[in-house]
Amino acid sequence: MSSLISIEGLCKRYPMGGATVEVLKGVDLEIQAGTTTALVGASGAGKSTLLHILGALDRPSGGVVSYRGEDLFRRSDQELADFRNRSIGFVFQFHHLLPEFTALENVMLPALIARISRHRAEQQAQRLLQQVGLDHRLEHRPGQLSGGEQQRVAIARALVLEPELLLADEPTGNLDMKTSEAIHDLLARLQQETGITLVIVTHNERLAAGMQRVIHLVDGKTDYATPEGM
Repeated sequence: MSSLISIEGLCKRYPMGGATVEVLKGVDLEIQAGTTTALVGASGAGKSTLLHILGALDRPSGGVVSYRGEDLFRRSDQELADFRNRSIGFVFQFHHLLPEFTALENVMLPALIARISRHRAEQQAQRLLQQVGLDHRLEHRPGQLSGGEQQRVAIARALVLEPELLLADEPTGNLDMKTSEAIHDLLARLQQETGITLVIVTHNERLAAGMQRVIHLVDGKTDYATPEGM
């Protein structure tokens, strides 16, 4: 099993009110390709900040983030944007679907932006919506879908460009327990079917327990990680 991401001495600081707040304080972490990892910890521990850096949405203040052995943040902003679009899928607590577009159009959009032909984008979007159990809701707009259905559309959208890394930030934080469990099961099934590397920030103990590794962040540092397979 090969290393997908290697993090050494990762720090992140933000200016705030004339002072500096250090959110990440020297995190070391390695993520193997094709594995599942949960990031857990109290609010303010740095989980979302770490996820955003993993996804190249934010640059670190110090340390090294290597992606397949290459220092990720030696790239320009445009190169990072291209990397995000090509290699990473994102799912957030709030689905961020475009309300004027149908489910099918929402899923197609990243592919169209990437200059994939409309025919191929539509075929890929239809396949993914079928995979997430929404092939009967293709022409429905977000306002016509339940919260769980909207999140399924968001998951399909995140996978439409076939990324090798899927990052999810509290993907069930806005859903009821029954719907949350359905989304957990869907993510686990999709990961097994595709072999994608999955990293999830969550407060949900059931979701975290289903991951191969659980990384605890305490006050901006890695507390401990459960061994893979436990």
